[in-house]
Amino acid sequence: MTQPFVLRHDHAGVATLTLNAPASLNALSDAMLDGLSRALDDLAQDRNIRVVILRATGKAFCAGHDLKEMQAARTAPDSGAAYFADLFARCAAVMQAITALPQPVIAQVHAIAAAAGCQLVASCDMVVAAEEARFGVNGVNIGLFCSTPMVALTRKVPASVAFEMLTTGTFLDAPRAYQVGLVNHVVPNEKLEEATRSLAETVAAKLTAAVKIGKAAFYDQIGLPLDQAYAHAGAVMVENMLWRDTEEGIAAFLEKRKPDWS
Repeated sequence: MTQPFVLRHDHAGVATLTLNAPASLNALSDAMLDGLSRALDDLAQDRNIRVVILRATGKAFCAGHDLKEMQAARTAPDSGAAYFADLFARCAAVMQAITALPQPVIAQVHAIAAAAGCQLVASCDMVVAAEEARFGVNGVNIGLFCSTPMVALTRKVPASVAFEMLTTGTFLDAPRAYQVGLVNHVVPNEKLEEATRSLAETVAAKLTAAVKIGKAAFYDQIGLPLDQAYAHAGAVMVENMLWRDTEEGIAAFLEKRKPDWS
């Protein structure tokens, strides 16, 4: 029996999704995108999961789109135009599903993340990278500007850094990716799983509902003018303050005890 393209393992409120197509360097093929979409849909409905880790098997984290599938689509009467439009729309939907997911998503990157693979990393809420990891939007090297990966990338790193990556096709090593804000933590490869799990468990220990409402508000306010951002965030805080568990959390802090959350 063929192994699924995306594996899932749950432990203590943390779901680990593993890209499982090492022979194709975990390229975002039709099957891989379908597997990710299904996994994210399931997680969005799972109240037992508080944090998600996204990792990969093999020599690469993700090499980007499956170029062989894309080239094969050119045999269609429209030279592949309809397939390409559908492909990029499906890929964008997966990236947006990560942002919309109630749970925080942590990318655990052990190796290269290229083109749409870098887009996948940038779409995650946090990133823990091994020292050997590299990140690039290198489509320009083969004549294809990484326009859709650019959307996620420009929301994570300074515009000038993103533009240089997009126009030169050069890769950032993990320390540089940390400097520009694409990566949260850089650790030795042998510590990658431990460091990612530690971050996930730290977040998972917080009040789940507060993290959920906070993640949604975080992305909602980013694109708003300053006054609207404050108005939106203020309304969210009012809602949050009225919860029984928040009242209990504040009381526990003031009384120097652990909160008794429902």
